[in-house]
Amino acid sequence: MIMFASIKQGQWAVLLWPYLLTASIPLDCRDEQGGLSHCPSISQEKLLDRVIQHAELIYRVSEESCSLFEEMFIPFPLQLQRNQAGYPCITKALPIPSSKSEIQQISDKWLLHSVLMLVQSWIEPLVYLQTTLNRYDGVPDMLLNKTKWVSEKLMSLEQGVVVLIKKMLDEEMMTTTYSEQGLFQDDGQPEMLEYVMRDYTLLSCFKKDAHKMEILLKLLKCRQNDMHSCA
Repeated sequence: MIMFASIKQGQWAVLLWPYLLTASIPLDCRDEQGGLSHCPSISQEKLLDRVIQHAELIYRVSEESCSLFEEMFIPFPLQLQRNQAGYPCITKALPIPSSKSEIQQISDKWLLHSVLMLVQSWIEPLVYLQTTLNRYDGVPDMLLNKTKWVSEKLMSLEQGVVVLIKKMLDEEMMTTTYSEQGLFQDDGQPEMLEYVMRDYTLLSCFKKDAHKMEILLKLLKCRQNDMHSCA
């Protein structure tokens, strides 16, 4: 078990977290029967704005979660070794453009589908992360609440993107065929340090992909306003 290292939690942690819980505009598209009947009544422009806001908040909280985990459980020498730990990002194999020039060249359709692929690929791993955090001794409620909040908001973001695809492209939901099998394979009883580095990589990779979701959605918004000035 890993002992919780005592750290000073700054004023931002006390003030920002309640704000994030209350300030975001709801994006739950599902009705009581589970259908996506709520968001279609919202205009395309407003729906895109809500989706972008959710992506922004998800990235912000994922960044805070990663930093909090790092401060508590990752000694500085291990922070330098994280890219050599043998845990590549789970979305590395997805056919999503990464360079600025590639992103600028893809169509609006592929922008939306790229965001949906990223969102869907992270839903299960974030649920998995919540279970693995229970292995840690003294893990603070703030970290648990943040990861749970992100997981729930990611599912809401998926609903919003699905409806946005329907509105903008007149297409039905696309489901990814990417498998997270490698992430969930049980290698017996790994050392606690291995659990820590695996979870750290998971948080770091999600933070990176959450930022990419935000960038792609903002580029789409820019294109809706002025196709010639989007960088």
